[in-house]
Amino acid sequence: MTAFTESIVEDAALSWLEAIGWRVAHGPDIAPDAPQAERRGYDEVLLAQRVRNALARLNPELPADALEEAFRKLTRPEGADLIQRNRAMHRLLVNGVTVEYRTSAGEIRGAQARLIDFDTPENNDWLAVNQFSVIENKHSRRPDVVLFVNGLPLAVLELKNAADEDATIWSAFQQLQTYQTEIPSLFHTNAVLVVSDGVAARVGTLGAGREWFKPWRTIHGEALAPGSMPEMQVVIEGLFAQQRFLDLIRDFIVFEDDGGRIIKKMAGYHQFHAVQVAVRETLRAAELHRIGYPIEDDPEGRFEAGREPGGKPGDRRVGVVWHTQGSGKSLTMAFYAGRIIREPAMENPTVVVLTDRNDLDDQLFATFARCKELLRQPPAQAESRANLRELLSVAAGGVVFTTVHKFFPEERGDRHPTLSERRNVVVIADEAHRSQYDFIDGFARHMRDALPHASFIGFTGTPIELADANTRAVFGEYISVYDIQRAVQDGATVPIYYESRLAKLGLDEAERPKIDPEFEEATEGEEVDRKEKLKTKWAQLEAVVGSEKRLAIVARDIVEHFEKRIEAVDGKGMIVCMSRRICVDLYREIIKLRPEWHDDDDARGAIKVVMTGSASDPAEWQQHIRNKPRR
Repeated sequence: MTAFTESIVEDAALSWLEAIGWRVAHGPDIAPDAPQAERRGYDEVLLAQRVRNALARLNPELPADALEEAFRKLTRPEGADLIQRNRAMHRLLVNGVTVEYRTSAGEIRGAQARLIDFDTPENNDWLAVNQFSVIENKHSRRPDVVLFVNGLPLAVLELKNAADEDATIWSAFQQLQTYQTEIPSLFHTNAVLVVSDGVAARVGTLGAGREWFKPWRTIHGEALAPGSMPEMQVVIEGLFAQQRFLDLIRDFIVFEDDGGRIIKKMAGYHQFHAVQVAVRETLRAAELHRIGYPIEDDPEGRFEAGREPGGKPGDRRVGVVWHTQGSGKSLTMAFYAGRIIREPAMENPTVVVLTDRNDLDDQLFATFARCKELLRQPPAQAESRANLRELLSVAAGGVVFTTVHKFFPEERGDRHPTLSERRNVVVIADEAHRSQYDFIDGFARHMRDALPHASFIGFTGTPIELADANTRAVFGEYISVYDIQRAVQDGATVPIYYESRLAKLGLDEAERPKIDPEFEEATEGEEVDRKEKLKTKWAQLEAVVGSEKRLAIVARDIVEHFEKRIEAVDGKGMIVCMSRRICVDLYREIIKLRPEWHDDDDARGAIKVVMTGSASDPAEWQQHIRNKPRR
């Protein structure tokens, strides 16, 4: 019987790579001093001749000195640390290297030297190398498999023996961390990291913690790969197939930058394929392109993408993406926006991102703002109806954030003026199923008046009810589904267990309510008469739920339940309340029971209220109102 060793895992990986079009080389065969050497020293991580050949092949119009300038820039990445250098190199991979050269007439011209042909994979040089030794700063390391495209190391695969109890995918993960510290030059151009024992496999990016290394569970994207297929094979065939790998590099890697720490992120398989399908469906909905849709049998669990079109050609209904909460929905929306902006057929579209509340608008805008390189432009946030009309009255381009109520006319019954007749306008609606969109007399009509030829795509973290015809009428059917069960199995979110704990409602006449100031925010965008009808219902329910007697019962139950739980399992608790007033009052009831949990210092104490507010709020609320950094 043949022993199962790490080299067998390596051979399997190389075999799968070769089967999808990668050429394979043994590291020692191309090492310095070997007859077929492709490196002058072990400190070189680029395969120099392959890089130069690719530059010449992909940029035939550029003179030799310009190509040499591009090569020099590749060997001298900018940035103070590895993640900054990696971002700088990623920009060069996607946008090309800026060079200058002198024409025969003596003029100085600028150009972008392409490093990769993203549209025609066969124009690139694909090479997988095992046992690729690197020496840097007196450290000698030998990663198992390095994947080169046009001589640039874009992926590193670290493999372990599944039969060895002490060698797991997480020991492979730890080795990758060591490599990043000791031989960082290998990772300047890196796009993807993979750890595997030949059976299990996880995919991540530079700087990502262990919890962000996730499985890749599909090959073509329509359904999950069979459970009998090794995860390593699924990663190789699903992610490193040449066109998909190029798509990932160009459109599905982002460096989030809020002016402080830079965080590199890449799309998970559900995000990657949801966006690919959404782009096809957008072209169909806008009648800018037509395409066929593959159909497969239902997968085990619920992941699907592109199983059926969202609607008919030209119907302006792109479809609905249902990705469960916690699975990166906001980032999926950013990836989609970036991809549709780059799509040539869309001819520099305008993207409108729509939410139903100001706080969601701020949150989503912040995500997009951190991803402005992906969008190739900074997003803009409409401050008023007039500002929204100004932002949308453009000939092309733009990423505009707004709440739905800004599309309502000044006077009830008026029609919203037409802002753009263009077909290349895409409206992205967050939580597309919510009743606040007021489909019948509000959202749908006013949006169609303002943007009569726009296409609509909805994103939601919860499923659309079967009886919800309004959402389907505006957005179409599901085009991608990633449900809670699938997300839990992938480790994208934690399992949810429901335990019913009832605190009965009681209301004395003396506790009859006044209108809660939060009502205006909660019903933002509602028509006036509907808001008046809701005021009484909202205020009465809020008073019942937040009555003093009931909150005392709830506080006691929460404290007892939480303390029993942490006796067995370390963890935290989060309490979601109906209104800010209830948050403050419940906090007060809890610290009556556990006064030692309170502290005025944000960095101390066991319990805090996280809420927004203003100087006009009651004095007893002020200690709990926090700005964004404190929240």
